[in-house]
Order: sequence, then C-alpha cells, then structure tokens
Amino acid sequence: MTKVHFIAIGGSVMHQLAIALKNKGYQVTGSDDEIFEPALSNLRLAGILPDHTGWDATRITPDLNAVILGMHAREDNPELIKARELQLKIYSFPEYIFQESKNKTRVAIGGSHGKTTTTAMVMHALQYQHTAFDYLVGAKLEGFAQSVNITDAPVIVCEADEYPASAIEKRPKFHFLHPQIAVLTGIAWDHINVFPTYEIYKEQFAIFIRQMEPGQVLIYNSTDAELSNLVTATGQHLTLIPYALPEHRITNGVTEVFFGDHHASLEVFGDHNLLNLHAAKLVCNQLGLSDEAFLAAIASFKGAAKRLELVAKNEHGVIYRDFAHAPSKVKATMEATRHQFPNRKLIAVLELHTYSSLNADFLEQYQGALDSADIAVVFYSKHALEIKRMPDLAPELVKQRFGRNDLHVFSNRENLEAFLHAQQYQDTNLLLMSSGTYDGLDFSKLKELLPNH
Repeated sequence: MTKVHFIAIGGSVMHQLAIALKNKGYQVTGSDDEIFEPALSNLRLAGILPDHTGWDATRITPDLNAVILGMHAREDNPELIKARELQLKIYSFPEYIFQESKNKTRVAIGGSHGKTTTTAMVMHALQYQHTAFDYLVGAKLEGFAQSVNITDAPVIVCEADEYPASAIEKRPKFHFLHPQIAVLTGIAWDHINVFPTYEIYKEQFAIFIRQMEPGQVLIYNSTDAELSNLVTATGQHLTLIPYALPEHRITNGVTEVFFGDHHASLEVFGDHNLLNLHAAKLVCNQLGLSDEAFLAAIASFKGAAKRLELVAKNEHGVIYRDFAHAPSKVKATMEATRHQFPNRKLIAVLELHTYSSLNADFLEQYQGALDSADIAVVFYSKHALEIKRMPDLAPELVKQRFGRNDLHVFSNRENLEAFLHAQQYQDTNLLLMSSGTYDGLDFSKLKELLPNH
C-alpha cells in the first residue's frame, strides 16, 4: 500500500489532497501545529485528523513512499529534518500532483487573474457532459465535494498558481505541472513580497512557456498586450491558440454569448468572464467537447465562490461579493458591474488585505481602479497591518494613490457598517471586493440594506 505523510496537513488545499489520496486507497498520515475549520472537520470526517497538534519526528518512518511538504512548514521543521536524514522522497504540493498525473493529459490554467473561474468553467462543462477527469482548484465549487480529486481518470484540470511551491522549493507552483494543454489569462504584477519587481514576476511566465514541450497547446488572451508579446517571444515552439472577447449581447442585465451557429444565455457577466469562458471553451474543444456541448453546459454555470457572488437582490438593486483584490482584478470587476447595469448607481467597497495591497509603494498600482464607482470606499484593518508587521496607512495617502479625493477611507469595521447603512439603495448596486472578511463583517445582514419596495 502507498503510504504518504503530510507535513502541514491543515492547509486549505493540502488537506483536500490528503482526503483525495485517502479516498484513492492510500494510507495517509499528517501533522500540523494548528488546524482551523473547515480543514479540522473535513480531516476528522475522513479519519485522518492528527491525534495531537505539533510536529513529531517519530511520525516519519522509513516505509513512507512520499512526504508532502506544505507552505506553512519551515526549513527547521523536525519532521522535515528527519525525512531528509532518511533520504525519503519529499515533494511540494505541485510536484506531487505531477507524480500522480504523469500518465494523464494535464491541463494547467495560469495567469494573474481569472484562473479560478476559467478552471471552474472547464470543470463544470466536463462534469455536465459526463467526462471523467481529476482536478485541482483554489475555491469551493458548487457540484464538487472537494477542491482536489485524484483518481484513475485520464485527464487532470489544474488551476496553476505562480506562488512558491514550499519552504524548500521557492520556484512557482505552476513550473512543476508540465501541461500538454495550458492557458494564460493575462499578466499583472502581484505577490510583491515574493517577486519584488514586475520583470521578475513576468519572467516566471516566460519560464512556464519555455518549459512546455514543442507542439503542445498554449491558449492565451490576445487582448493582453504584455502577454501577447511574451508568447510571441518565447512560445514559437508551441501550438498557439489566441482568444479574445467572444460575440455577445446584453439584454435586461442578462448576457448571451455566440460561437458560430450556437449560443447560450449566461448566469455570469462581465468582459473578464466572457474572456474566461472563451478560454474554457477552447480547452474543452481540445478535450473533445464541441461548441454546442460546451454552451449547453455553461448556461448553468453560476460562478466560483466569491467571484461576483450574489449576496442579495431585488428589482432595484444587487449586492455582490467578489474576491478581487489585485488592481487588475478590481478594475475588471468594477467595469463588469458598471457595464451590466449602466443605469444604476454603483457603490464599491475595496478591502486592502494582502501584503501587496497594504504596501504604500505598491498602492500606486491602484491609481484609477475605483474611478467607475459613484461612491468609492477603501477599508483596511489595523489588525491586518499589525499581523503583517507593516506601518500604518494614512487615509490621505490612500486617497492620493487611488487618485480620488472623494474616496471614503475606513479602518474600523463599525464605522464602515454605519456608512453602508446610511446610503440610499434605490436603483443601486453594492459591490464588496476583498480576499478577507472586512474584520468580521456579517454578510448575511447586508440584505437589510436593500429597500423592500
């Protein structure tokens, strides 16, 4: 029996891989110094929750076939030291995914924005058409029990992240997947704590392209000039398939998309989602689905969690929650909401939560990002700054960086809530963008903001 041990099993994606391997019939053990929900309950239900927290070198035994190292584990971890002493095979998460998928068709969907949604669209279409596949995606998706699945299916669809693979493997995760079919959705500088300059960040995508074998398929967003230039410079050994905005029309807030003689009305909207959809269609075409089959499936796609997720609506307004936090994502989400509902007032609230967004120098990248909102709000938590050991941000500096003197800036959740309750919501949409929680904002109560009539 294959025996696998996870160091830092409690990670959001790590614990999902552990459960997937247990379901496949492997003997799975793990450890972590702290495990939070939902990983705690998920691991307990699967019967692989460690019997105690903390690191324990005695868990590392010579009969282990693989040790999988999470991002949370450090170089001096006693279990890692023991595994190295025993010369066991140690893998980062993406390295192990590759080991499990060597004999599969690997699809890797990368890019600075849109990769979760594009991956989710491909998964939705394949499942709808009863095609067997494995997957790895960074969000909880409707219709899928977990976010990682490893079986004997002939295909694996992977969201391909550019973040480092582990404490001992600093190269980006997507460099280890070696896909036969790849998607790149666009390039916009992110993760400045890892990639201190834009050139270093961009080079990671060039390496990804160069690593692909001659003749393999690269599907890329030709509307992104930086990406197009990079593909032209480094991807001539590949089968290149560009994509752009597909033919579509918007009627009464509903988007209809057209490919040749086939069309479908969508539950999602926005140019960024139409681009994601075009990329997903091209992947599905490569995997044997026709345009007609893809459109029949995608009509029922509701979006990935926290991607323009509907919080509340009535005939006069909608409240959306979105994961957007990087500048390019914020602009795309804002433009989509404005374009879909041109006659409604737009109130936009952005939380600065990531290391990059809380960095005073990087904030310049947000210049104009909230311009399309009638009322624009930025929130950041003093607690988040303390945790990341970063200096306080002055509201005047935030206003200057965003280029809006009328920007409302809050660092206290109660003040933000009071402001939201004081606004008028007749013929108005409210858009909340963050990878965080606004310091514990109760989203279930937001529906009270919309007028009853």
